[in-house]
Amino acid sequence: MAGMKFVTESAPLDLHIVLVEPEIPQNTGNIARTCAALAVELHLAGPLGFSLADRYLKRAGLDYWGDVRLAVHDSFDGYRNRFPSRRLLFASRRGRFLYSDVSYPPGCSVVFGKESSGLPRSLLAENRSATIRIPMRSGIRSLNLSNAVAIIAYEAFRRGGFPGLDRRGAPL
Repeated sequence: MAGMKFVTESAPLDLHIVLVEPEIPQNTGNIARTCAALAVELHLAGPLGFSLADRYLKRAGLDYWGDVRLAVHDSFDGYRNRFPSRRLLFASRRGRFLYSDVSYPPGCSVVFGKESSGLPRSLLAENRSATIRIPMRSGIRSLNLSNAVAIIAYEAFRRGGFPGLDRRGAPL
């Protein structure tokens, strides 16, 4: 996409994952684990379909909650008002560009919709040039939200050379 910078190995990756009206606590818990593993900020834009005290949410996040940088906003507009200068990418099966064909510059936020219906079509239409998708077979409605977040977040880090991540792996 014109005018976008690619993340370089030396650039810190200041990525936000934004969930708009998430409904399933287990998905949010799994996404929190991914965010903890990447040191990515997780933003929940309400209304939420569950309580943050939900046992399923806590169980899915295991003991990683202390490592999650979490912020909760009343709405997606609340998130946008707090971070007006961030570049937004909107993930949807209706996205215009493949997630693998766009850049993820520092200060980028990837926005995901709720499990039952995704992001509102009006929001996607207003931001058509910033919509991304994960390719899949036709006739398949969608991927699990936590899987979609992991695919896109790790692609952003891969592009940047996995900045700040341990590339050696655990010893045997």
